[in-house]
Amino acid sequence: MKLTIIGRQMTVGEDQKALAAKKLAKLDKFFGPDGEATVTFRYKKDKEIIEITIPYGGVLFRSEEEDATFQNALDTALDKLVRQIRKNKTRLEKRLHEGAFPEGEQPEEEETFFDIRTKTFPAKPMSVDEAILQMNLLEHQFFAFTNAEDDNRTCVVYRRKDGAYGLLIPE
Repeated sequence: MKLTIIGRQMTVGEDQKALAAKKLAKLDKFFGPDGEATVTFRYKKDKEIIEITIPYGGVLFRSEEEDATFQNALDTALDKLVRQIRKNKTRLEKRLHEGAFPEGEQPEEEETFFDIRTKTFPAKPMSVDEAILQMNLLEHQFFAFTNAEDDNRTCVVYRRKDGAYGLLIPE
């Protein structure tokens, strides 16, 4: 697996790079040698945070964990990625390389369908500020709307973990 290591507002040491490479080698059985992973190291107050992102076969696998040490955060993030892959094994088999899952291995949870709740809402064109206001009034984490300022495209505003807001605009 090809590995890209990034340090946000820090320098990643050789020992941390070697540890990440060794731990991510466990994912080679799912992605093979042509898989690419990006590992981002950063600090936030007294926590050490690791983010692992793996784009593969049109699917984006991502895990972000914070812990007292990078090693603990890396272990937790890898466990989370493996659980995601195993849980969605039947859906992912077509996208991952042949032999990624040993014969007879069962996924952790076999899901044959998603429980989807459908909701309709009036889609009047509005500005981004109006959409954020509406999202906050509804106490939701995201809000889909027709953007009056951008050719009436359907966009999504969302609340980020850090309290800021994000805007998703389709290409």
